[in-house]
Amino acid sequence: MEHIADNIAKCLLDVNAVKLSPKDPFTWASGLKSPIYCDNRILLSYPEIREIVKNSFVKISAFFDDFDVIAGVATAGIPHGMLLADALKKPFIYVRDKPKAHGRQNIIEGNLTSDQSVLVVEDLISTGGSALNAVDTIESIGAKVVGVVAIFSYGFEVATREFRNRNLHCKTLTNYLALINVALENNLIDPTDYDTLQHWMSNPEKWSSERS
Repeated sequence: MEHIADNIAKCLLDVNAVKLSPKDPFTWASGLKSPIYCDNRILLSYPEIREIVKNSFVKISAFFDDFDVIAGVATAGIPHGMLLADALKKPFIYVRDKPKAHGRQNIIEGNLTSDQSVLVVEDLISTGGSALNAVDTIESIGAKVVGVVAIFSYGFEVATREFRNRNLHCKTLTNYLALINVALENNLIDPTDYDTLQHWMSNPEKWSSERS
């Protein structure tokens, strides 16, 4: 898994899917200031990296109990979930964050029955909220969720706690600590930046407030 984490981290950095800017932080939609911004949609524009991500998902999916269906979390989890489903020759569905406003008003798109088991695919884990909402939706019809996979995790304690409380396994291809280590090894950041990035990880809210 360490090899996968470092390899995927390098891929994210190579195509600027992840940007690190400790001296001039980004502002997230929540208002939180952050030295990192992650947009995994960019990976879809690079066929070779897309293939690496797909094959890595295939490898980590083997850690879970057998499952019948793969579910992508709308919207960013949909393409990567579809690629994994295609590689494994499994049925694919996707889960909206709320019911469609017209037509059949679906919240689950595709066919899923209560006797099936599901692996959920997300692109990014921050607090874990969107992935767990998808899990709730799937379980509400009686289907079983075997776990969640994602490309990247910030490693926030709130997400770890939520998945643990649900007794639900979540595996990611890479994570924040692996990413900043790879960035340092490849001279994309200097040691001072590395220290700043570690401090953010330990307390993002405090780090943000000190820069407001």
